[in-house]
Amino acid sequence: MLAEDDKALRDITALFFRKNGFEVDTAVNGDEACSCVDKNRYDIIILDIMMPGKDGKEVCRYIRKKYDVPVIFLTALGEENDIVNGYEVGADEYVTKPFSTKLLLVKVNALINRYHGLLVKNGRIVIDELEIEPARRYVTVNGREVVMAPKEYELLMYFIDNKNIALSRDKILDAIWGMDYEGYDRAVDTHVKKLRAALGSASRHIETVLKVGYMWKN
Repeated sequence: MLAEDDKALRDITALFFRKNGFEVDTAVNGDEACSCVDKNRYDIIILDIMMPGKDGKEVCRYIRKKYDVPVIFLTALGEENDIVNGYEVGADEYVTKPFSTKLLLVKVNALINRYHGLLVKNGRIVIDELEIEPARRYVTVNGREVVMAPKEYELLMYFIDNKNIALSRDKILDAIWGMDYEGYDRAVDTHVKKLRAALGSASRHIETVLKVGYMWKN
C-alpha cells in the first residue's frame, strides 16, 4: 500500500511497482491509509509523512499498535531530527525525496524478505538469542543490550537481509559504504571483527567464505 497525496508521484510510483510484479493499493491521505490497512493484509506499506488528515507518523503509530508489517517513510523531510523521529515512531526504513525508484525497490524487497524469512514479533526480529528492534536500532543478545557503531549495525542488517548468501567484500562495500568509497576492501574485515565482538555468542551466524567474503547462516 502506498499513501501519498501528490497524485503525479503516487501514480508514477505505483506504476513502477506494478511493472515489477507488485499489486498496489493507493491512499491519498492518512485516514484512507488507515482504512486500507484495516481492510487488507499487506506485505509492506509506504507512507508519505505530510498528508491531509492523519499524517504519516500518526498512521505509522496506528499500524504499530495493531499489525506487524514493514513500513517505509517516503518523505521530503530530510533533516536528521526528522529521520530519527521517523524511526522512533516505528518506521523500518526512511527514504527522502527526491528518490530513486530502483533503490526504493531494493529496500522494499529487502524488508519483505526480512519479515517473511525471519520471526518478527511486535516489530522485533528474533534469531535465537539475538533480538533486533529496527525502529529503534536496538539490539540485544540474551537480553543484554549490544552497543555498536552505525556501520556495524548497517552491516548486521545487510547480512540478515541477505542471509545464506555468500557476499563478497566489494559487494558489502558498495552496499554499506557506497560505490564511491575509495578505501580498502579489508575495511570490511575490520568492521566484521568489531561486529562479531559485539554480538558475542550470536556471532556464530557470521561465517567466513574463503576467497569470497562473508555469509550470514540462519
